[in-house]
Amino acid sequence: MASVVEDFLNAKEEGEVVEAIRQAELKTSGEIRVHLERKCEIDAFERAKELFHFLKMDNTKAENGVLIYVAVDAKKFAICGDRGINKVVPENFWQSTKDLMQTEFKNRKFKDGLVKGINSAGEQLAKFFPWDADDVNELSDEISTS
Repeated sequence: MASVVEDFLNAKEEGEVVEAIRQAELKTSGEIRVHLERKCEIDAFERAKELFHFLKMDNTKAENGVLIYVAVDAKKFAICGDRGINKVVPENFWQSTKDLMQTEFKNRKFKDGLVKGINSAGEQLAKFFPWDADDVNELSDEISTS
């Protein structure tokens, strides 16, 4: 059986998503992760919050992690930001980022949707949490799955 990532992105696209995360994180102390799974029996945002904690994204120094969660078979996704970032981004920010992604997802351009979401999150993170010389990459840039 193919992995959830292989069903959603080919190897080249997966590499492009990981590279988008790396590029976004060059400009910010924030952390961006993408998590894919097949099914989601609950509200996607609630599941994203569970995974945010499970992936230890709530342990970053500046509370500035962002998780982009996609339940592939369920056709659901959510974006979850930590306390630090949620305090400073505009109120409709995550919804506008989701809208950017949704447009691409509806056209089955999943890699493009993820990259747009990553870039949008990265721009906000860079504005409020700029990269600095002692920045440490606190979380993996690889796509996680469950």
